[in-house]
Amino acid sequence: MALDIRNLSFSRQILPVIAVVGLIFAAFYILSGQPDRELSDPDREPPRTPEALADEARVAGSGIVEPSSELVQIGSALSGLVTGLYVQPGDRVSEGQTLFTVDDRAVRAQLREANAAIAEARAAIAEAQSAQATAASQLALYRSVDDPAAVSRSEVIRAEGEASAAAERLGLARARLDAAQARAGSARTELGRLTVRAPIAGEILAVNIRKGEYVSTMGGGSQPFIEMGQTQPMHVRIDIDEEQAPRLAMGEPATVSPRGASAQQVQASFVRAEPLVVPKRSLTNSAAERVDVRVLQVIYELPADAVGDGGLFLVGQQVDAYMPAKAGE
Repeated sequence: MALDIRNLSFSRQILPVIAVVGLIFAAFYILSGQPDRELSDPDREPPRTPEALADEARVAGSGIVEPSSELVQIGSALSGLVTGLYVQPGDRVSEGQTLFTVDDRAVRAQLREANAAIAEARAAIAEAQSAQATAASQLALYRSVDDPAAVSRSEVIRAEGEASAAAERLGLARARLDAAQARAGSARTELGRLTVRAPIAGEILAVNIRKGEYVSTMGGGSQPFIEMGQTQPMHVRIDIDEEQAPRLAMGEPATVSPRGASAQQVQASFVRAEPLVVPKRSLTNSAAERVDVRVLQVIYELPADAVGDGGLFLVGQQVDAYMPAKAGE
């Protein structure tokens, strides 16, 4: 039977077809938008309580691995171009070893000027001493004459004036020598400040300058020139939320694991607790983490076999830690 388009009814024939097609499309859209409910292992392994504390009262915290000396940030006392850079990240340095040098040509020129002034002042002292000796001898000769007619009073006065002037010139030359020596000492001090040395023995962790760069003492840079610290041993700084701090058993070891690797756990020994409770700054980026809290910072020492080359922990690494709570808590 042929379909007569003129006899089609929109409300009784076409509209139901459109409704059925819309329902099919809506069902397909809803089904395709359903989330994937397939179970899978997490990308990062969550913290795991150590077996020894699984059934015991415990306190948990997160922290950062740091050098035992804490992080030492090296700057420069004077501004200028870096003329020498003698360390790289990973180098171990001794106390007083040169790290980098700043352009010292202007200061060396000042030192040469001061040394020339010292030589000039010493020559002036020698000349003044000679003149003073001559004037003193002349005055003594005049005073030794008993006959007033042989030496007039004016000649004696003139000899006394020359002796006095010679003494004044000697004093002035000595003052000039002291000033020149002070300038030379100041220049030598500035030369020493242009050579930046390691304040402690330790490991170079970061070098943020290059030879030929200009370093400034104004503090406008976003990072220190060199970062170093004592990495043998290494410490871990654990943040304990202020409401949990009274429960912590001070002096007990902590079980520490790297963030995302809870199966690798080590025992860290207690070092000290910082006396000042501070705002929390080390964040774990957890969705349930509170940031508007103050924390007690507790320092633990990591075992020697867990740090260093090929070790489990590196400076700046985030860790999870569990510590025993006080009895009855």
